[in-house]
Amino acid sequence: MIFATVMFWAVALALVASSLAVVLTPNLFHAVLYLAAALVATAVVFLLLDAAFLFAVQLLLYAGGIVTVMVFAIMLTERLTGQRLTQTNRHVVNGAVMSFAVFVGVAGFIMRSNATAAAPASADRTLDIARAIVGPFAVTFELLGVLLVAALLGAVYFARTED
Repeated sequence: MIFATVMFWAVALALVASSLAVVLTPNLFHAVLYLAAALVATAVVFLLLDAAFLFAVQLLLYAGGIVTVMVFAIMLTERLTGQRLTQTNRHVVNGAVMSFAVFVGVAGFIMRSNATAAAPASADRTLDIARAIVGPFAVTFELLGVLLVAALLGAVYFARTED
């Protein structure tokens, strides 16, 4: 129990740090790399919760697919415009106030919940998630894969040098 708690807090600290780095770094490419770190840390949280399927989905779809598409989009946009892209945030104070308000709201809900009652042990839901993906959401899942591959191919085509 102690090891799991220490691991959770270490991963939570890494997740918060990488999330703040996404918002606060001026370099757009570095922001995407910090986003990848945040998504991997989220996947590790799923692994700590014994949700191996969600861990794999988080790594493959988000940390792998979405970050790859974003990197290609940055490379393509910088190549087309011929200038380096930076992100600017003129509303840091407004964002901090809203983040604090959301934190207070979530903390309030957690404090009012019945945290002392032990939740019953739940069965492994991996089979239900797999049936949902293969069942009614199979076409949507496949179209998402085709869309990601098409975006990657388009980015590679436009980013190549003119020979």
